[in-house]
Amino acid sequence: MSTPTAPTTAPTIAELEEQERRLTLPHFTYDDAWALGTLLVELAREQGAPVAIDIRRGGQQLFHAALPGSTPDNDAWIDRKRRVVDRYAASSLLIGTRFRAKNTTFEDSSRLDPDIYAAHGGAFPITVEDAGVIGTVVVSGLPQLEDHAMVVEALTRFAATL
Repeated sequence: MSTPTAPTTAPTIAELEEQERRLTLPHFTYDDAWALGTLLVELAREQGAPVAIDIRRGGQQLFHAALPGSTPDNDAWIDRKRRVVDRYAASSLLIGTRFRAKNTTFEDSSRLDPDIYAAHGGAFPITVEDAGVIGTVVVSGLPQLEDHAMVVEALTRFAATL
């Protein structure tokens, strides 16, 4: 079992925007959701990460897994982070970072209920060429930078197979 590679510093807005551009996919099918989800489960198991994983396209849940050590709270965080991606069509970490760059917080300035929305890292848009954002992939259970990094690592590996 390897230990998670924790980012030492938070990515900048430019780095987060570049991740989203780079991780635009040519397509995203039911089989793709399964492949990405199982890849995330493998990464989480390698790291001994107590996470829950969720992949959706539109309003349909295509993949969900809860690994040992995760709790129902992780599912609640998944829903809150996913709603941020659904609303802003950008990663939950990017949205939170944009608010912090304005010397405020998402909770203080978004005018959205923090019991329903959370701009914390771990939710990432599934973007398809010529279609835009069509879904989300979310990890919850680690500190937010690590949740985000796990999703980016999995999407990077997955995109390389397409």
